[in-house]
Amino acid sequence: MPRERGGCWLLPALLLLPPLCAPGLAISVAAEDAKEQIEQLVSQESGKSGESNKINIELQEIVFVIQSQSNSFHSKRAEDLERNILKQAEELGKEWFLGKALYDEESTIIHHYAFAENPTVFKFPDFAAGWALSIPLVNKLANRLKSEPLKSDFTIDLKHEIALYIWKKGNGPHLTPVPEFCTDDLNSYKAVHCATMFSNFLPVCGDPVKKEDIFVAVKTCRKFHRDRIPIVKQTWEGEAALVEYYSDYAETSIPTIDLGVPNTERGHCGKTFAILERFLNHSSSKTPWLVIVDDDTLISIFRLRKLLSCYDPNEPVFLGERYGYGLGTGGYSYITGGGGMVFSREAIQKLLASKCQCYSNDAPDDMVLGMCFSGLGIPITHCPLFHQARPMDYPKDYLAHQIPISFHKHWNVDPVKVYFTWLAPKMEDSFTEKKQRRIREDL
Repeated sequence: MPRERGGCWLLPALLLLPPLCAPGLAISVAAEDAKEQIEQLVSQESGKSGESNKINIELQEIVFVIQSQSNSFHSKRAEDLERNILKQAEELGKEWFLGKALYDEESTIIHHYAFAENPTVFKFPDFAAGWALSIPLVNKLANRLKSEPLKSDFTIDLKHEIALYIWKKGNGPHLTPVPEFCTDDLNSYKAVHCATMFSNFLPVCGDPVKKEDIFVAVKTCRKFHRDRIPIVKQTWEGEAALVEYYSDYAETSIPTIDLGVPNTERGHCGKTFAILERFLNHSSSKTPWLVIVDDDTLISIFRLRKLLSCYDPNEPVFLGERYGYGLGTGGYSYITGGGGMVFSREAIQKLLASKCQCYSNDAPDDMVLGMCFSGLGIPITHCPLFHQARPMDYPKDYLAHQIPISFHKHWNVDPVKVYFTWLAPKMEDSFTEKKQRRIREDL
């Protein structure tokens, strides 16, 4: 069989295939016919896919000579081999989209409820495992991008949206699952069969930041004081040293702080900017980190402290789950608010000094912040461990190699159970941290 490299079959310039069975009179069978059919096939594929002339020229220079014998059995074997060669030549011009396949078990808001009748039919790649495109497909997509600019305003889940773009409503290839694209750890027994692997532990760049180094601001409003705030207090509040609840109504039993900004049904930009100003003016100047979450955000402060050990609070850091707006037409990235937004004090100082502000109290705070930081040249730092939606809104295989930091929304779930299943500090967290520290010291 011809050798494989990068999904392509490499054929020598002249291939002499030995006679089948015992030596005898060797004759050339259909050599010129094979050459003509290969050239025709490649020419057709080049016209279809915009394939480079390089492959076309290489195949035209190949002559296949099949050695056989003048017996019906051997003649048939030679014909079968000819068909096999032609099929391989045809494969060279195909459009391949390869990777580890993910799929939704139920339709989800983060994918705009795509394939609602049966979301399992559509596969998209797990970026953690890597993914691959054949050169003919790359060329086709490049030409398409030149003639058809991207039309989607929002980028929410890039891996799903790329798969949709390639699929092109059935006119392009589906993702082909390849088991060698793996998200198994290097120490897994499966690793020997994997072309790619993935380290699924939290980065630890030193001791976790202190509890007192993180100030957590919870956005709420009066109508949610009774059902959402108790969930926070039952779950992650005990992990944090510094927590304040910001509302449109001061309630001492919680307590909540009225920022003087009326509640809005959506957006909350005015409230968020008031929180940023309060952090600079009323919190200790020694507190380097601010985290803003919604009252229905579930978060692991314990894991966040480990993650923040990798970031310098003296730099302008804006961290969380990144979405995009108008990225194909000069737009900007932003941190989606529901999963939690993490700011270094330096980032907030630069933001407020710039005078970039809300155009209305109900403007989308996360998008305005993204626009402001983009204008300042401060990059958005993406971390896929923050989640805008619930655990069931993501493929199980995707979450299987994550140590999540947050989830969002209480719709049709038991949020306390979600927290203790997915986010609560566990003994293995401490064990993993010690193991990672030993690995780092060994290196």
